[in-house]
Amino acid sequence: MRFTLRQLQVFVAIAQQESVSRAAQSLALSQSATSTSLTELERQSDCQLFDRAGKRLNLNALGRQLLPQAVALLDQAKEIERLLIGKSGFGSLAVGATLTVGNYLATLLIGSFMQRHPECRVRLHVQNTANIVQQIAHYELDLGLIEGDCQHPEIEVQPWVEDELVVFCAPQHPLAQRGQASLDELTREAWILREQGSGTRLTFDHAMRHHRTALNIRLELEHTEAIKRAVESGLGIGCISRLALRDAFRRGSLVAVETPELDLTRQFYFIWHKQKYQTAAMREFLDLCRELTAGVTRSDAIVLPTLA
Repeated sequence: MRFTLRQLQVFVAIAQQESVSRAAQSLALSQSATSTSLTELERQSDCQLFDRAGKRLNLNALGRQLLPQAVALLDQAKEIERLLIGKSGFGSLAVGATLTVGNYLATLLIGSFMQRHPECRVRLHVQNTANIVQQIAHYELDLGLIEGDCQHPEIEVQPWVEDELVVFCAPQHPLAQRGQASLDELTREAWILREQGSGTRLTFDHAMRHHRTALNIRLELEHTEAIKRAVESGLGIGCISRLALRDAFRRGSLVAVETPELDLTRQFYFIWHKQKYQTAAMREFLDLCRELTAGVTRSDAIVLPTLA
């Protein structure tokens, strides 16, 4: 065999980082050792895997073909290594979650998973949909739990549980007394919304697409808790998942404003790269997520077990 697992590991790191220096840092290797490893892999195989543009390295056609197979082989090698050294159970799992799922579901799901499999090292990355999709596409994450649309041709998308956005306001707001608003009324309000690129904003913009009057968007924020605080303080009205608001609605610190003219339903999804080797940890975590949300018709009805 003309290549080593270390050479494949270096190749994958450079493909993900698009830089020898950043790849070396991620692998805790010297830059010269990292560069030499890639050079040897290409020399032994008599091929080039990257197009060089200054210090930046971009995968060429052959490199793009190799990447998913190299990632799968490295994942399998890790499982073989654990078996050979007598370790049972799972090695590691890297999960990406969008903000609503990450802040209100993923931590408890991962907690339940780790109680069943304490030997597994789990990493959770919470970012917006666009970033999670990009990391899945580059094999930086094993799987994702997202609330936005994903049309990437190389990513497998499977429906999980339905979610619904809801317009909301502070208790002292005039709309709070009525509990309902028309589209014309909504256009006269100041809005506090999620940023572009988030699944929540995509769903909201899609629901408002037929209404031509421009909204008065006072603030765009990256975190649902910041939006809730801004709305509580009277800066405007917002629209986020009912899941993120269920405790505030119970306390009465925020009030739902129903909008019969808007379709604010959406789906939570599982995503992973189509060519990624599915480890036992991935399969077990997906099964657990489905088990703990079985029979639930909407995300805000999910009741997860309290962690001991």
